[in-house]
Amino acid sequence: MRVVVADDSVLLREGLVRLLSEAGFTVTGQAGDPDTLLRSVRTERPDVAIIDIRMPPTYTTEGLEAALAIRAEDPNIGVLVLSQHIETHYAMQLVASGATGVGYLLKDRVADIAEFIDAIRRVGSGRSVIDPLVVSKLVERPREQSPLVTLSQRERDVLSLIAEGRSNHAICERLFLSPKTVEAHVRNIFSKLGIEEATDDNRRVLSVLAYLRA
Repeated sequence: MRVVVADDSVLLREGLVRLLSEAGFTVTGQAGDPDTLLRSVRTERPDVAIIDIRMPPTYTTEGLEAALAIRAEDPNIGVLVLSQHIETHYAMQLVASGATGVGYLLKDRVADIAEFIDAIRRVGSGRSVIDPLVVSKLVERPREQSPLVTLSQRERDVLSLIAEGRSNHAICERLFLSPKTVEAHVRNIFSKLGIEEATDDNRRVLSVLAYLRA
């Protein structure tokens, strides 16, 4: 899998490049600013661009804007945005840009190398990945009169994992539940939220996140 890494911190960028190379990825380019990133992506056409959300010159949303530009130009290129803080509105904006190959992770997640590598591979294969802490912040603070208040705690646990892009099989392993139990929870969740079930993982994630954002 071919990747481009964009972060204004040379130390972090070089660390990511080394980590990815050792994990078997081909790093086709590095960038410390949005313009260099976009040139690299247009030239190299990587499978995934890993992008810091805050980049020069203002260190606000340049990375997010570059990610959205990449998605607009070529939806087949996955984008994984890294953020220092939980900013749910940025995650929602990114997910809204397309149904496949997008991810939003906190930088702390890089410390769990296996999980980070798995997230890159999921984005590269066309799935959506949202940081568990971002999902938890959305799910655990339901609005008044929201159908979310009708969910049991176990259903919220399942919903969080669905929104992270986990398959039913992965949810079984994570929560130590049987496949039939997970299927029942998923049916109940979609019924209570008024969301039509879909077999496609990305549409399932997007429908949940779209509901939570509404």
